[in-house]
Amino acid sequence: MQQIINFLIRYKLFLLYTFFLFVSLVFTFQSHSYHQSKFLNSANYISGSIYETSDNITSYFGLREENQSLLKENEQLRFQLYNQKNKGQSTADSTRSAYTVIKGRVINNSYAAQRNYITINKGKRDSIAQDMGVITDKGILGIVENTSNNFATVQSILNEKSNINAKIKNSNHFGSLIWNTEGYDRVQLVDIPRLVPLNIGDTIVTGAMSSIFPENVPIGAIAKFDLDRSKSFYSIDVALFNDMTNIKNVYIIKNLNRQEVLELEAETQSNDQ
Repeated sequence: MQQIINFLIRYKLFLLYTFFLFVSLVFTFQSHSYHQSKFLNSANYISGSIYETSDNITSYFGLREENQSLLKENEQLRFQLYNQKNKGQSTADSTRSAYTVIKGRVINNSYAAQRNYITINKGKRDSIAQDMGVITDKGILGIVENTSNNFATVQSILNEKSNINAKIKNSNHFGSLIWNTEGYDRVQLVDIPRLVPLNIGDTIVTGAMSSIFPENVPIGAIAKFDLDRSKSFYSIDVALFNDMTNIKNVYIIKNLNRQEVLELEAETQSNDQ
């Protein structure tokens, strides 16, 4: 108590000055509309800044939950897209699902080797199996190679063994998508005949001959093309839509009809021998 009294005595002039300053400011703001409006505007600015900062902090910590919600929504939209009704089919055929879509996340990614693989956080317990296609919201990523209970490895399109059916968008000109190991931002489309009209910037998508990917999944755009005159085929550089060095969220696609198609083709080849 004595310390408080000593403090008041020591700083009595400063405290008295502060008190009268506060009283004068109150009377000034109450009696002058201009000063009052300035005070209110300043108070609103300060409180608004505090609320904005608080909202930004809250939104930041809610990003993960919001992101998961968006991924789930995209998963459902892609399911609808890949299973949309096809014109000319019967009602029974048109409503039957051909693909399933499962969202996942990349936990390891390589892109600097000749045979690159990506590890995702989905496995056998999530119904992931070999030869299922993996894409992002921008384009294809690769094909499932091996699975464990909780994880799977994906053969990246940046793999010298990769070979995927692809075509020029809005056409029926097909070729094989390979990788020459020379850069992580481009792949090559080969076996396109010289009679096919090409333009820089043309979009390359997955073809209908693939039993792994749905048709018309984006891949990239033509960046350069050359003609191999000895074979009469183009060699095309495709600039990928995906940034292969920065992949996080993915979608795993299963063709529900693939096994039936493979068995039918094997039976046909067997009977033809």
